[in-house]
Amino acid sequence: MLHFAARVTSFRLRYAIYKSGLNRIVRDGQGKSHPKPGSNAVVNVEKCRRQLGPGVEFFCESFQVQAGERVALWGPSGCGKSTLLNLVSGLLKPDDGIVEVAGKEVHKMSQGGLDRYRSEHIGFVFQTFNLLSPFTALQNVLLGMRFSETLPSREWKGRATELLDRVGLSHRLHSKPRTMSVGEQQRVAIARALANKQEVVVADEPTGSLDPRTSDEVMDLLIEMCEEENVTLLLVTHEDEVASRLQRRYECRGLVTDTTR
Repeated sequence: MLHFAARVTSFRLRYAIYKSGLNRIVRDGQGKSHPKPGSNAVVNVEKCRRQLGPGVEFFCESFQVQAGERVALWGPSGCGKSTLLNLVSGLLKPDDGIVEVAGKEVHKMSQGGLDRYRSEHIGFVFQTFNLLSPFTALQNVLLGMRFSETLPSREWKGRATELLDRVGLSHRLHSKPRTMSVGEQQRVAIARALANKQEVVVADEPTGSLDPRTSDEVMDLLIEMCEEENVTLLLVTHEDEVASRLQRRYECRGLVTDTTR
C-alpha cells in the first residue's frame, strides 16, 4: 500500500479532491534497471537512499523508465516496490540521491513544490479508488483538474466527459461512487489519473480490491488508455500474472535491507 500515513491529514483533502507486443522481463537485482538504448528516460532514480525505520533502509542504485513505457514494480511484500513508487511520485523524499521525473528534480523540491509537481505531472490510481463520495463521477474528475494549470478551465468539462466516455462510463457521469460497482469506481479513478495529461501514472495494486474478471477488464483499460495518451505507467504488484501484462518487469527484491545485520 502507498505510504500516506505521514501526510494524510494535510495532503489527502487536496490530493483526493485533485485525484481522490512481447513482454520484456528484466531482473537485474539490487535495484538496477537499464533503459532501452537510444531513448530518453522520463524517470531517473540514482543512488537513492531512504531510512524506513531503525535498521531498515531502502536503497536503489539506478532505475530508469522511458517515455511511454509501462513497467511493473514487482516483488513480495516489504521488498521496497511501494517505497520506490512513493519516491517517484513525490509522496516520499529521499534522504540522499537523485529522483528526476519529466525533467524535474523531485529530490530538491519543497512541500509546496511537491504538491504542484504531483498535480501537474503524476496521475494516481489507488487500490481503494479514493473517490470523494459526495461528488458524482464527473465532479470527481473535474475537481482534480482545478489543481493544475495544464489545461485552461474552459476545456475541463469536455476533457473529463471525454475520458469518462472512453472508460465506458458515459451513462454514469452524474452517478455517485456509492451507487457504482468497484469496477466502475476504478474506471473513474483511471479517468481522473489522466485528466491533466500527466506524463506518468503510478498505480499501487490497482486490481487488489477486484475480482479476477473485473481485474482483467481494469488492466486492459489502464494499459489501453496509457498507450492512447502516450503516458508512462508504473504499476506496483506482487502478482506474476499482472506483472506479465506490462512491457517490463522490474524486480524490487533487495531494495530494502536490514542494516543491523
